Amino acid sequence: MKNKNAFTLLEMMIVLLIITVILLITLPNIQQKEKIIRAKGCESLLSIIDSQILLYEIENDSIPTISQLIADGYLKEEQAVCPNGNPVEIVNGQAVSQ
Repeated sequence: MKNKNAFTLLEMMIVLLIITVILLITLPNIQQKEKIIRAKGCESLLSIIDSQILLYEIENDSIPTISQLIADGYLKEEQAVCPNGNPVEIVNGQAVSQ
């Protein structure tokens, strides 16, 4: 009899079953956390924009708009929108998102 060093079909099916179970357990948890992750990303972006507003105020002695920050190179165009999809505005010298 020939001795083959390979996995049997049953062993492969068991491994695939284990991988599937692990994915089924972890994916819903990751999807639930997505909203929290996007909110934290928006908070971080607003903090960055606040620092750029302050830098602009120091250099130009005026409160900028988002379009001025983008035009003068303080922000990239994609930074005008939070990760959750809400636009960023400047109100009383502070970045806010609705």
